[in-house]
Amino acid sequence: MQEANKVHQPRKEIQPDKNSSNGSPATRVLAVDDEPAAAKLLSLILAPPAFRCTTACTAEEALVALQREPFDAVISDLQMPGLSGMELLMEVRHKHPYMAFLVTTGVDDVDIGVKAMRSGADDYLVKPLRESAVVASLENALHKRHLEQELEHYRKHLEEMVAARTDQLQAALKQIEQSYEDTLEALGAAIDLRDNETGGHSQRVCRYSLEIARAMGWQGKDLGRLARGAYLHDIGKLGVPDGILLKPGPLTAEERKLMQRHSQIGFELIKDIPFLADAAEVVLMHHERFDGSGYPQGLKREQIPLSARIFAIADTLDAVTSDRAYQRASSFESAREIIRRLSGTAFDPQVVAVFLNIREDVWPTIAKHQRQIAGLSPEMRRNPAMVLPGLGLIR
Repeated sequence: MQEANKVHQPRKEIQPDKNSSNGSPATRVLAVDDEPAAAKLLSLILAPPAFRCTTACTAEEALVALQREPFDAVISDLQMPGLSGMELLMEVRHKHPYMAFLVTTGVDDVDIGVKAMRSGADDYLVKPLRESAVVASLENALHKRHLEQELEHYRKHLEEMVAARTDQLQAALKQIEQSYEDTLEALGAAIDLRDNETGGHSQRVCRYSLEIARAMGWQGKDLGRLARGAYLHDIGKLGVPDGILLKPGPLTAEERKLMQRHSQIGFELIKDIPFLADAAEVVLMHHERFDGSGYPQGLKREQIPLSARIFAIADTLDAVTSDRAYQRASSFESAREIIRRLSGTAFDPQVVAVFLNIREDVWPTIAKHQRQIAGLSPEMRRNPAMVLPGLGLIR
């Protein structure tokens, strides 16, 4: 192939922009060949009204032309001075991924043509060029690139649809989660209404339990499961007769046995509710004791789930520091001493050690905060800054 001595401006054949037979746009083709005769042949083959052909003698001229105006396809010789046809192919594929690209090669360069196709060319044409082969190959390449572009547009549209649907699903999930939180709050309020002397108890033991669990390294779903169990631990009291639940004096042995059934009643109430089932173990076992003296199953040590062992300390902490009909509230310092003394009998010593390592001022701060929340409206309680910890903040 002859070598160009200087850089030429691309030569544009004067052609109409529209296909006069059907009014469709003419296909814009850039023909690149350092042999003027080969470039001229392509411009004759790709004549109007179907095509509009611009020629360039070098790959460098072609790149200038591609910057100046849009093209639908490039037909380039492989062997040219300066940038080769293969290097032009790489540039075009990088900047114009959906542009059709054909390469032309001599008979002895068929292997190079195949290599070009592997590098992104749509087809290769062997010189001397035949009009039917050029047009057929070009039309196939244009159709292929058009399908690829449509597929990419569809993919992007699909991604947009998926993103939109994801947003809708997330909004629906938030509504469901809010419904769960409202349900939990309503259940907690119902529990407190049945047992007037323990008002706010469910919220406080929920926070106390979470504080201990976080100090033990618990995170995410484990905290959510513990929070729901702690908040609903006394839900079984809804099934205890008022005469027993609200009795001001000591319970008889038979009444105490009925009262102790509340943990089993609570377990039966929630064990088959999907979003509450994971809280069932705390509801059932929150009165088990580390030495096996608790109820309803008399479990001991590691037979008791860790969540229930954590809750037992939180429950005692609130019982000691809250006013009851049979006793006045004691200090948090006294509660800590009682829990220390019962380590190994009522409580798991390892959990007690974690509890005692938490700063003493944490517990009265939590209690004060929960009393403030109890006085807020439902709308205010949904505020992220005031939401019931363990319910709204823990999923």
